[in-house]
Amino acid sequence: MNYVGVNGRIVPTGEAMVSVMDHGFLYGMGLFETFRTYGGVPFLLEAHLDRLREGCRAIGIPAGLDQARITELIQGLMEANGLEEAYIRYTVTAGEAPLGLPGESYKQATEIVYVKPLPPLSAELYTKGKALYVLDTPRNTPEGTVRLKSLHYMNNILAKQELTEKEAQYGAAANPDRLPAEGLMLTADGKLAEGIVSNLFVLAGSKLYTPSADTGILPGITRRQVIRDAGELGVKVVEGRFDRELLSAAEEVLVTNSVQELVPVTRVIGTEGTAFEVSGGKAGTLTRKLLELYRNAYGGNLTGGG
Repeated sequence: MNYVGVNGRIVPTGEAMVSVMDHGFLYGMGLFETFRTYGGVPFLLEAHLDRLREGCRAIGIPAGLDQARITELIQGLMEANGLEEAYIRYTVTAGEAPLGLPGESYKQATEIVYVKPLPPLSAELYTKGKALYVLDTPRNTPEGTVRLKSLHYMNNILAKQELTEKEAQYGAAANPDRLPAEGLMLTADGKLAEGIVSNLFVLAGSKLYTPSADTGILPGITRRQVIRDAGELGVKVVEGRFDRELLSAAEEVLVTNSVQELVPVTRVIGTEGTAFEVSGGKAGTLTRKLLELYRNAYGGNLTGGG
């Protein structure tokens, strides 16, 4: 990543600077969106910017999120970094302000845009899937009524550290096929919540279950699309608070995010290392249908290593 976007300008990464008085740095007052391109075009950009606008209004950040301007900036950054396809992180912070907690809205936001190559995702990921480790690190409660995609990411980082420790501790005994892993956070009272970087869906008894926003999850953009697509397939989607036993009753499990799309979970590993297989160790029928519908309607086939 040789170039970064800072307040609308494309600058060398080594010269990109944000003030030490920026309240994104001092107090975590900022929001971000991550998304990818297909055919060089930012995917579901309008939906991501809508969520970002709502979040900025909620925390008093005056962000001028013009879609045409942002699209042009992203295209310029991709060209400067020599990318045909990209993983994009678009960040808006509260900007520079005096030290101390303000009682009013902020005056001038800071905008930072990062682009990098899409992570390599093999076709096997979508057939053999991932292993899902149930974590002890609980999903914390959001600062407001609904979780925003904010700069407050310590909870997720602690969960990722725990996942790394569990993979080392339980090793091949829990995950003999060495599947790539995701960690699952529960609520403080033990209900299913979400992955470290993903939302969760569970198919059981012909219904598709997904934890509701009141569990503290981030209501993901891809999650929203999957709910709609399941409805088109005639599958009833149930949002609510579910015990972890739902996983052991699952016919299929999948996780979603904006870069990896829909990934099947074919192995679940409990907090003590006990494991069981899901859907015969391969992507289930509904997961495959949802992925096909998602790609055909919104993104097309994975290209550019994504």
